[in-house]
Amino acid sequence: MQGSGIVVVLLIFLTITWSIDYYLYQGVLTAIKDWEKQIGAQLVKWGFWILSIGLPLTTLIGFVVLREPPKASSFSGILVNLSITFMVTKLVFLLFILGEDIYRLFYWVYDKVTSSGDVAMPSRRKFVSQVGILTAAVPFTAFIYGITKGRYRYTVRKKTLYFSDLPEAFDGFTITQISDVHSGSFDDKQAVQRGIDLINEQKSDLFVFTGDLVNSSADEFDDYRDLFAQVRAPYGQYSILGNHDYADYGSLPTEEAKEADRAKLRQHHKDIGYKLLRDENVRIEKDGSHISLLGVENWGKGFGERGDLEKALLGVDTDSFKVLLSHDPTHFEEQVKKHPKQIHLTLSGHTHGMQMGVEFGNFKWSPVKFRYPHWADLKEENGRKLYVNRGFGFIGFTGRVGIWPEITVLELKRGEA
Repeated sequence: MQGSGIVVVLLIFLTITWSIDYYLYQGVLTAIKDWEKQIGAQLVKWGFWILSIGLPLTTLIGFVVLREPPKASSFSGILVNLSITFMVTKLVFLLFILGEDIYRLFYWVYDKVTSSGDVAMPSRRKFVSQVGILTAAVPFTAFIYGITKGRYRYTVRKKTLYFSDLPEAFDGFTITQISDVHSGSFDDKQAVQRGIDLINEQKSDLFVFTGDLVNSSADEFDDYRDLFAQVRAPYGQYSILGNHDYADYGSLPTEEAKEADRAKLRQHHKDIGYKLLRDENVRIEKDGSHISLLGVENWGKGFGERGDLEKALLGVDTDSFKVLLSHDPTHFEEQVKKHPKQIHLTLSGHTHGMQMGVEFGNFKWSPVKFRYPHWADLKEENGRKLYVNRGFGFIGFTGRVGIWPEITVLELKRGEA
């Protein structure tokens, strides 16, 4: 897009944003109507417009001038976090006052038809506006927590998976999975160390990492090699690449520069003791039996269909118990669940649960469901299981709200659930 086109898009965006804010401002004025001659009312009015005008402008200017990746502690990261926090907060408030105005419109039409009485209802409008502000304070508080604490609130999720044809020697075998490290977003090594310690505390038989070690450049991982090198499991550490691991999201000018970056990232895996699987398989042997562990290059609908499942299956017996590492869960939907060779368990990540949502008991919801119908946890279809990890790190929005960073522990059991 040419420079003039970008300017037009930005002007349209700002016009829409500020038009909505003006509408929201009317709701704010209604809520503080009794404050008119108090200093508090003036502070609210000025504060509203300083944020409404200043935040989007500062964010746009910051990205144009600084061009820095949004880390949690960077200026651009702070701007992104504030922008998303206030956007969600205003959306909640908008739902209240828009709903009230729609109600008032229908009531006005009803009154015109029936001449039933006054439709002004100022006390009701004020009450709804105040309730809207109080309700909007809930996501605002949640986002502040998610930005300051939630992004490193590592959570262990344990699942027991049953398979009728699991080799007896692997009954009770455990796998720890993490995904989507995105080391370029980290800003607190001590917090990451807590996550590493939690991984090792699980004492699983096997450790797997399902892609996205960095955001855009292999250099981002330099300061974290010593931490992730601490992860060890008796049957080894295995990894694959995610869509962010191919140097496609950075500013490297040539294909040669990109390939050099990819080579460095592959070396990172080797240096920390992770066996990187690139359309290949290995046998995990135990007490005279084995399972096949497969790993593919990233294959994702809309994110590069690089992986070659057929190549990864070469040499694998048809009746072998198979575990596949594939970064993007759309690979399961498009190929794996339909494949004539049964792949018993697929481990993926990629979605992050959009780093925001609600989980309560067995209920879970995130906006990411509109892109990925199965975006987290366990799914079974055609006798094949898929587990989607919610991600260890974060990117873009440098926080997590309700969808905490995940360390998955899967126990394989022989038999029926």
